Amino acid sequence: MRLQLSPELEAFREEMRTFFTTQVPQEIRDTVAARRHVSKDQYVQTQRILNAAGLAVPHWPVEWGGRDWTPLQRHIWREEMQLACVPEPLAFNASMIGPVIAAFGSQEQKERFLAKTANLDIWWCQGFSEPDAGSDLASLRTTAVRDGDDWVVNGQKTWTTLGQHADWIFCLVRTDPTAEKKQRGISLLVFPMDTPGVTLRPIELIDGSFEVNEVFFEDVRVPAENLIGEENRGWDYAKFLLGNERVGIARVGSTKRLLAQAKAYAQEVTVGGRPLAEDPRMAGRIAEVENELLALELTALRVAAHSADGKPHPASSVLKLRGSELQQAATELVADIAGPLSLSSFADDGSEVPDWARVATPEYLNYRKVSIYGGSNEVQRTIIAGTILGL
Repeated sequence: MRLQLSPELEAFREEMRTFFTTQVPQEIRDTVAARRHVSKDQYVQTQRILNAAGLAVPHWPVEWGGRDWTPLQRHIWREEMQLACVPEPLAFNASMIGPVIAAFGSQEQKERFLAKTANLDIWWCQGFSEPDAGSDLASLRTTAVRDGDDWVVNGQKTWTTLGQHADWIFCLVRTDPTAEKKQRGISLLVFPMDTPGVTLRPIELIDGSFEVNEVFFEDVRVPAENLIGEENRGWDYAKFLLGNERVGIARVGSTKRLLAQAKAYAQEVTVGGRPLAEDPRMAGRIAEVENELLALELTALRVAAHSADGKPHPASSVLKLRGSELQQAATELVADIAGPLSLSSFADDGSEVPDWARVATPEYLNYRKVSIYGGSNEVQRTIIAGTILGL
């Protein structure tokens, strides 16, 4: 099966492809292609290039930097960006807090934050998960107590991705511990990471990197005007935010690119005097992932075609669920193709082992997280059962 776009959409795809492959520095795209960690400076440089061209936040309202595109155009924009190895606009800014402020923030908050958020002049991080509140996020215990013109925040967050780079945090806090339902007593606050009482502690990952952090709050005073939306409505804003995040998590373009790389690697590796790609079991496995990816792409296009009013389609949970599984399948495939070579994860640049094989195991391990963040896959199955299947 081949997906056929209209001539207008084909021209749009070519426009996006040309921009991404000519305007973003090759050095940055090479970093992504090699599946190496993108630096803070590379993220910032890329997002500012995109923002200057009106391509950083096309899903936002037009008055705040968005484009009046159809959902299908936005799908093409994201896929071509991924295929071109361009770092996507920082999710915390572009897909999470930005749309929330645009939809629920005051006019003053929109003017204060949105332009800087789109241009990555403010780097945001997410304060949602806690040691005892991950998938069951409504069980969070970080509190905010009103004291005059301030909220006083105490508690802890964990798995705060790239928090070491962040200027500000958007944070779910419990403001009404007596609420009949725990979801109804939560609010959303934003505040600078250098506010007195905020402490960040890095968590070392198995590959030796520091991608996530713990964040502690001790009598952190947050001005009352930093409450986003209404008091005790934070759960509604969190659901809105996570719905937007899930659409991007599918990452069809990135998985397409990785699968194409895997096929090339399977031609490089020889077993018994012939390329591994010619082994019937490996060929069948690659074909299976390709077929599953095509089905996911069709689902993504269907979701794009039926999304309205900027609201994520309920099937975004399907995209998150299956998309994360296929990303993991693709990284596992690359590690298996590398075989014993994948043991050289920490080899230096003088190693004779190909660079792609040296990053195979760390990437495989890192991608275990994609079935957890944005709402675990178990949670997504519950959402699918209730909102799509009516069970």
